[in-house]
Amino acid sequence: MNNKVDIETGLRLINRKDENFEEWYSEVVASAELIEHYDISGLYILRPSAVEIWETLQAFFNPEIKKMNVESCYFPMFVLECHLKKEKAHYDGFKPEVAWVTKSGQSDLETHLAVRLSSEAIIYPYYSKWIRGHRDLPLKLNQWCNAVRWVVGDPIPLIRHFFFFTMFSFL
Repeated sequence: MNNKVDIETGLRLINRKDENFEEWYSEVVASAELIEHYDISGLYILRPSAVEIWETLQAFFNPEIKKMNVESCYFPMFVLECHLKKEKAHYDGFKPEVAWVTKSGQSDLETHLAVRLSSEAIIYPYYSKWIRGHRDLPLKLNQWCNAVRWVVGDPIPLIRHFFFFTMFSFL
């Protein structure tokens, strides 16, 4: 244990980077006031500085992708189970991390809905509707959105946790 000021970060930290990187990193993002721990493990409150970083990334990328004629879109956050199963190879890798909506109030849903964990299974069925021939190409879309992955193992703030901001570009 160490309670000295970290030379790299200027923060007073308990863990050392070279001894326990994961704990050190978690301390840095909390001490730098980027996140606040929430009552549910794997969920974090993004504080204003973290959101400002995210907005800075968006402000940089948006003009760059516009130069490439990429259009912005936004797809729903829910995906039908049947669409996930069509993307079997993709889905199998994420199966343990899928969050499911199975009820509406006290009623069971006939069709289970997965909460977006990536956008491929949501977007690809519509690509097949929108692309009828070579004249419909290229179809370049970008989506800034949130995704949810039920993290198996230890969550890592801003890297591997349940709810996160992400960018999906399909060029």
